[in-house]
Amino acid sequence: MANTIPPGLEYLAQLDQILVKQKQEVFELLSGCEMNNKYEIKNSMGQQFLMAKEDTDCLTRQCCGPMRPFDMSFFDNSEQEVLHLHRPLSCASCCCPCCLQSIEISSRGTLLGTVHQEWSICTPINGKFTIRNVSGDEVLRIQAPWCACSCGGDVDFKVLSLDGTQVVGKITKQWRGLCAEAFTDADSFGMTFPLDMEVRTKALLLGALFLIDFLFFERSNQ
Repeated sequence: MANTIPPGLEYLAQLDQILVKQKQEVFELLSGCEMNNKYEIKNSMGQQFLMAKEDTDCLTRQCCGPMRPFDMSFFDNSEQEVLHLHRPLSCASCCCPCCLQSIEISSRGTLLGTVHQEWSICTPINGKFTIRNVSGDEVLRIQAPWCACSCGGDVDFKVLSLDGTQVVGKITKQWRGLCAEAFTDADSFGMTFPLDMEVRTKALLLGALFLIDFLFFERSNQ
């Protein structure tokens, strides 16, 4: 049933805030060779309840950079996979409405929904995102800021109701300090949403956070 909680995601029902911290890879920092990203997902008290690991081959990471397709698995503290993200390969052009990004979110082989970048003639660079359930129906929208440059402060992406009139949550790229921002792309995020939001929708928002990270804040190593 649509309102049942996917196995392994029950803990999300207790949360109204999630913290995501990308782990720094020393080899990547020293060599400039892009490694598979790894993330710690924590509650508001800083207690880790999920670990996310990217799975892409070395050639794809080096050639495609932040626009690369990827699979990402989320493991609970018992090392059981409870969530999976798949980002398909798509051409990247901020000025072309046919070159837009998306990501699929599933739980133990069952599709939960998708996140889609939406092109706008007013904001073709940053645009908007829609959260869609497994039936393809839009349930939420995400509005990117006019400037997503993390320079001296946090960057907020507003989670909006379907009609766009109400802010129901927020995805925040957290400022880590000048040195950290300059020398590494190991980002930190915070996400807030209503406690009573449906668990599947919370999982979709988590997927949206990772798509936003790659689109706006993941840098190509030179």
